[in-house]
Amino acid sequence: MSGRRAEVREPFAHAWRAEILKARPLILPPRHFTYPREAEEVERGALEVLVTPEGSQPFLATCAVGFADPIVPTGVWSAPNPRELCAVSGGYAYVIDTTDPERFAMIAYRPVLEVRPVEAEGLLLFIGHRSIVAWGQAGRAWESPKLSDEGLTIAAIEGGVLHGMGWEMRTDKETAFAIDLGTGEAIGS
Repeated sequence: MSGRRAEVREPFAHAWRAEILKARPLILPPRHFTYPREAEEVERGALEVLVTPEGSQPFLATCAVGFADPIVPTGVWSAPNPRELCAVSGGYAYVIDTTDPERFAMIAYRPVLEVRPVEAEGLLLFIGHRSIVAWGQAGRAWESPKLSDEGLTIAAIEGGVLHGMGWEMRTDKETAFAIDLGTGEAIGS
C-alpha cells in the first residue's frame, strides 16, 4: 500500500463511523464486501475499513489497492451524501453507499492523484492527470474537459471557481485554467 499514513477525513456531515484497520481481521464479520467485486488487485494489497452505518450492522470494506506509490492518496473521506463513504486505496477511489454496501461507484481515473473536498459547493473532487471528476449529493455531478496533457495543479478555489495550471505538450508550458464548480465547464483563467 502507499507510504502515506491512511486517515479518516470527515469534511461533510455523515451517518457512519469508519476505522481503517492495519490488516484484515482473522475472523471476517458477517458482512464483508470487496471493491471492486471479484478484484484480482486485492492480492496486491487492500485498504481494510470497518464501517458502522448509523442504525445498522457494521461491515468490512476491502478496497483493492491501485498503486504502491506515496504520491497517490490512501484514506477515507466523508462525501456530500451523508450515507456515502469515499475510500481511496493507492489512488483507486470507491464511493460506497453505507446503507447498501453492494452499491458503489469506482472513479474511472487510474490513479486519482488528489481528493479535495469543496464544502461550500457540496462537492468532493477527484483530480487525475488530465481532468477532474466532481461528486455531489446525488452522485457524479460532472467531469471537466481535458485540462492538461500530464498533471494538474490546483491553485485556488474561490467564488465557485477552481483555478489551476496544467501542462500543454504542444507548447511545453504550464497553462492556466478555470472551472465553474457548478457545471464543470472551463470558463477561462
